[in-house]
Amino acid sequence: MNFELTEKKLTYIENHIQENYIQTGRFSCGATLYYHKGEVIDGPLLGLMDIERGKHVTRDTIFRIFSMTKPITSVAFMRLYELGLVSLDDPVHKFIPSWKDLIVYQSGNLNNFFGIPPSQPMTIKHLLTHQSGLSYGIMSDTKVDQAYRTLINLSDPNSGTLEDLIEVLSNLPLLFTPGSAWNYSLSTDVLGFLISIISDMDFDDYLKKYIFDPLEMKDTDFYVPDEKIHRLAANYVSVPSNYSSEENFSESEGLRLIDDPLESIYGEKPAYLSGGGGLVSTLDDYMNFSRMLLNKGGLGDAFILNPETVELMTQNHIPNNNDLNQFAMTGIRWAESSFEDVGFGLGFSTQTADTSEGSKGQYGWGGAASTYFWIDPQVDLICIFMTQFVPSYTYDIRNELKRIVYSIS
Repeated sequence: MNFELTEKKLTYIENHIQENYIQTGRFSCGATLYYHKGEVIDGPLLGLMDIERGKHVTRDTIFRIFSMTKPITSVAFMRLYELGLVSLDDPVHKFIPSWKDLIVYQSGNLNNFFGIPPSQPMTIKHLLTHQSGLSYGIMSDTKVDQAYRTLINLSDPNSGTLEDLIEVLSNLPLLFTPGSAWNYSLSTDVLGFLISIISDMDFDDYLKKYIFDPLEMKDTDFYVPDEKIHRLAANYVSVPSNYSSEENFSESEGLRLIDDPLESIYGEKPAYLSGGGGLVSTLDDYMNFSRMLLNKGGLGDAFILNPETVELMTQNHIPNNNDLNQFAMTGIRWAESSFEDVGFGLGFSTQTADTSEGSKGQYGWGGAASTYFWIDPQVDLICIFMTQFVPSYTYDIRNELKRIVYSIS
């Protein structure tokens, strides 16, 4: 592919974000950072990271990256794979004995579920690829998802621990036999628990020692310490048409504040360390992580994974090289990516064909606050977009940015 990240494209992106998202009040802020052909390229820093205090977004603003935590956890887990401490084909119950007798839902509801044994056990690979049969309990209304919502409080990281999650899930049925479908789920949170079990280290300490410190990701963590809290962006949601209260409402922007930095739950270390969505980070920190992946496992003096492992992670692991549109569980489907021409590797989405939104082999993922990153090895490209607006499926900003990058001459 003949590709250049031209000044025209960068200007077009800046104007698109400014005119369609900042000026219209859809987003409070938008920040981008790029890498192309050996060079980190500054993107625009648009809007306010904190509307209430009039603070402009900066290069070192700290963002809630939510599900952009998943690729980090997956990379951290694959280090254990390289050390020979775990196999992708290992059954999960090898490490969580209480999961040996999990059932697949047939009927009933909470406290009275009926199910049958899965035709094959859940494996480590099923967790990495979201083919485990687990759920999130957020988007669908199955009896299993209803039970998730009753028993698991994902909005409060101090309502329980990873050990509590594992115990709850041991008593809930799977939605399907592992390996038979794709469903976005708490699988990566389970991987975080397994990291702590297999490494005999606290999950956060493991990430710091083997990922954050080597890659100089100095602002990435499960919380923001007091001396950095002034750099944490506020988080917003759009104001519904029937919203009448003036509290925490920035009228000109049409946004409602849902997490004030100075009162944020991110101001202290949580009890629940979510490998699926618990981290905060910055543009530069996530760029270091992304460059490590593009370089197939290393950055500068830091060695994280072998090139063969990164290649394995970025392959499409959906059976028969299908895409998510073909393999995802039927019903209400949810992901931080498109479904058409998009498969899934070991921790992030992978593109299965050349389209107007990128090259075959491109991979990446997003977060609930509309953050997103993608890596395109074919053209030596990394794009990172940060904002703080939930939910991420409200606008098509991710595909819009991709179409600009790949379609504008």
